[in-house]
Amino acid sequence: MSALTLRQGPAATRVLGIGSTQPDRAVTNDELARHMDTSDQWIRERVGIVERRFAGDDERLVDMAVAAGAKALADAGAAPSDVDTVILPNCTMPSPIPNAAAQVADRIGISGAGAFDINAACAGFCYGLALASDLIRGGSARKVLVIGAEKLTDVVDPTDRSTAIIFADGAGAALVGPADEPGIGPVSWGSAGDQVDMIYMREHKYLFQEGQSVFRWATTQIAPVATEAVERAGLQLSDVDVLIPHQANLRIVESIAKRLRAQGARDDMVVADDIRYSGNTSSASIPLALDHMRASGSVSSGDVVLAVGFGAGLSYAGQVLICP
Repeated sequence: MSALTLRQGPAATRVLGIGSTQPDRAVTNDELARHMDTSDQWIRERVGIVERRFAGDDERLVDMAVAAGAKALADAGAAPSDVDTVILPNCTMPSPIPNAAAQVADRIGISGAGAFDINAACAGFCYGLALASDLIRGGSARKVLVIGAEKLTDVVDPTDRSTAIIFADGAGAALVGPADEPGIGPVSWGSAGDQVDMIYMREHKYLFQEGQSVFRWATTQIAPVATEAVERAGLQLSDVDVLIPHQANLRIVESIAKRLRAQGARDDMVVADDIRYSGNTSSASIPLALDHMRASGSVSSGDVVLAVGFGAGLSYAGQVLICP
């Protein structure tokens, strides 16, 4: 019997370029207060959001993913023909078939690529980044485009104060490729399937979230995941320049940062607060925040970034990456 031959990829990978997009329509807290029992002060105090972006009826998840993915390619100086795999984390496609990834690949001009969606909700981008890195190192792919994209306004009850003030729309992307030195660390991931009652989709297609339970879980369970990701990368918390937790709630973000600083992270570690003006965009939130922070100058090429996502009732993942 003939022996199988296995391909071997490069020893290391890195993020080559990033890109993001958001709808033009900015929705303030005061606008929401005209339709439900809330106020600007109430929203800012509880979740830290000032405004968020809502897509119009003619703006689809696929449209936003195409825009973000094309920007990531341009940022990396890569052509569509350079990409052989597209991974699209999301939890808000109107139908699971056809998937978003194949449509996005075709519209960007990526011909014949392996293309698939994954659903780990707010942990989706970290899951996708881990898959992309391992596909390349395993020799199954050369360059992988990972696009977190969500149109959460399609699945949120606009009269439900617990969700309508939080969730928003957008997309963020990263092109992953081979590297001489490691630019993406090993993933630290897991799940807590006993917590499914905290976040789920109701039968009538509206998203439900038990906010206080999510807050308690995230503020106690995510810092250890982040610490493990740093350790797996062979680094210490003091090496981290930038922390980008999933932008679920500003109070959660600040709590995670406080715990990590108590364990050795630097006081001058930059902490993402993109939720203030983007809202919670689920699988798009981490790449969206990174792109915005780089554009503002608060993050620079070569910075050590610690990303950690959590959600979906519950999946979680984190890894260290070097900002392109």
